[in-house]
Amino acid sequence: MLLAALAPTAALARVTIAFHSFNGSYFGGRYPHAFIVLEGTLDASGQRVHENYGYSTSASALSALAGNVPGVIQVEKEKYITSTNVHFTIPISDATYHAVVAEVNAWRDGPGQKRYSLDSRNCIHFIARIALMVGLKGTDVPQKLVRRPKVYLNLVTRLNPQLAAKEVK
Repeated sequence: MLLAALAPTAALARVTIAFHSFNGSYFGGRYPHAFIVLEGTLDASGQRVHENYGYSTSASALSALAGNVPGVIQVEKEKYITSTNVHFTIPISDATYHAVVAEVNAWRDGPGQKRYSLDSRNCIHFIARIALMVGLKGTDVPQKLVRRPKVYLNLVTRLNPQLAAKEVK
């Protein structure tokens, strides 16, 4: 069904959205993370798109373990992106691109200062919301996967065979 829904826009869409994970290490200084990369050219305006967004916190890991902390939209450097796992990439329409950017802004500018929660509103919940917006199945995050970005995106891969993507080892 998703493939059929994307078919009319896939021929026209020149922007893609890719879902990435980073393995990270709780002891290595960079924690496991998930984010999206938007790439291409908007059909309506010809505007070049080269953006990435993830949801994280500016607080320490210890603070995040203790409860809600400030949330931030994180933009990654190119050298970091090349070291991550690309799980799948799909074409999106201009309208979907604008909706995704609006959602990113809502996560960045939402009410309240302490919006990030390690167990209920983290980078995985952010990409799950974006996955829902682009029509993917498996957007509910199982509690056992809330701190496992790669495993969660592998689940989304399995639940969406129309992606023709392989799980990341």
